Amino acid sequence: MPVLPEPIHNLIHAFERLPGIGPKTASRLTFYLLRTQDDIGEELAEALVALKSATSLCQVCFNITLAGQEVCEICADARRDDSSICVVEEPLDVLVLEQTGGFQGKYHVLHGVLSPIDGIGPESLKIRPLVERVKNGVIREIILATNPSMEGDATALYLRQQLLPYGIRITRLARGLPVGGDLEYADQNTLLRALAGRQEMS
Repeated sequence: MPVLPEPIHNLIHAFERLPGIGPKTASRLTFYLLRTQDDIGEELAEALVALKSATSLCQVCFNITLAGQEVCEICADARRDDSSICVVEEPLDVLVLEQTGGFQGKYHVLHGVLSPIDGIGPESLKIRPLVERVKNGVIREIILATNPSMEGDATALYLRQQLLPYGIRITRLARGLPVGGDLEYADQNTLLRALAGRQEMS
């Protein structure tokens, strides 16, 4: 195999580290950027730098927001229902649920799920801040919208145990979502049915 110049090799390797991109796709992307005549390479580089430097986490729900902005747009929106919190695994799940237009409450992003095999326990997730939000007494319902996987179900059960003493309604998205599937791959109608058909956890 011919030895590639180091900058090309480095970019191929960087692309390979992204989810869903293998060696062939990484090579194609790299050589496309190398031969293209427009400014897409520079735009991509600038966007990647800004992705980290110009974003931060909302101090209330831990969704992604602009750097220097303590509260995200959803948490700051007085028109949304403060008494209903939808708990999701990742910021991408907020985007997916927002696209349905079926939820008018607010969110809480855990940034993962419980996975003892991977060394991810409750202290690794944004669980304590969720409990603190519930303690304030404004919240009447928590919707557990973790993915319908073993880890997602285990996380939902753990959250239910932590929140039961506060006497609030705890619901789980209805099983309109396929077991083992991710929210980001579900269509909007499925998500709307899952939201509408959420049930009490027993």
